[in-house]
Amino acid sequence: MSPIRKREGDVSVAEPKVKARPKLARPRLYKVLLHNDNFTPMEFVVLVLKEVFAKSEADAMSIMLHAHTHGMAVAGVYSFEIAETKVQQTMALAEKAAFPLLCTMEPEDAPT
Repeated sequence: MSPIRKREGDVSVAEPKVKARPKLARPRLYKVLLHNDNFTPMEFVVLVLKEVFAKSEADAMSIMLHAHTHGMAVAGVYSFEIAETKVQQTMALAEKAAFPLLCTMEPEDAPT
C-alpha cells in the first residue's frame, strides 16, 4: 500500500501507514513441586529428579534434601504443558513403584 499524501501549501508530505502490532505477553510459568512424605525412599526421589527432570546427581540430591527438610521443593519451572507432563510422568513412576510421592504444579507467582 502506498503512503497517504497530504498537501500543505506547495509541499507534499508523505505519512507512512503504521499498523499497530499487538503486544504479546510471555506465557505464564509453573513450578513443579515435589512434596515430602514418610514412605517414599530418598533414592527414588533422586532417581525421579534425574530421569524426569534431567537433574545432575548433585542437584537431585540437593532438591531431595530441601523437600525432606522443608516439606516440599521446586523440581523445575516450565510452561503449563511441560509442567503438566512432568507431573504426570512423576506420578506414573511413583504409582508403578507403589510409592505415595506427591508431585503438583502451581503458577510461578503463587506463594509456596
